[in-house]
Amino acid sequence: MGLGISGFKPSFLVGIEAVRQAHGSRLAMLAGRPLTGFAVVRYVEDGEWFADCPVVLDFDGVQVEVCHCYLDNLSLGWDTIDTTAAITGWEGFEFTPAWSHRDERLEPFVGQELREVALLEWRPAEFDMAAGTVAVEFVFAGDCVQIFNGLDENRIEVGPTHPDYLRHRLDS
Repeated sequence: MGLGISGFKPSFLVGIEAVRQAHGSRLAMLAGRPLTGFAVVRYVEDGEWFADCPVVLDFDGVQVEVCHCYLDNLSLGWDTIDTTAAITGWEGFEFTPAWSHRDERLEPFVGQELREVALLEWRPAEFDMAAGTVAVEFVFAGDCVQIFNGLDENRIEVGPTHPDYLRHRLDS
């Protein structure tokens, strides 16, 4: 599942403990760094976000690559994706994916210092098939960005953490 993205070799994990153990300390060490850039994949033809592809955030030279898949899989990569390279293997498809450095949700955070990172565990009060899925929250001075599983694709929200998430703050 490289999606034709140069350097993308996802390693999907399931559950809060697996994600925390594999990536918790490295995520925590991002605190104090400014967000200097980001990239998402959009279709060339209409500009729509291709949410199946990773969301890439650059914190002053340290790149974290967040990608959700299926109902509960999360892959976090580090400095592997080349967002300047063309996305290949889509010839003959109706739409052409390409890297974009434009996103109205993420643009306001460029230049801001990251205050902390948390893993969010979906724990709704009522039965929910998505219970236990893991999201990543990036906390800045004025607001938060959550990248979560939108049932087999990434979703990005800005604002306070949804109350059905159990928040696991990461400390370095």
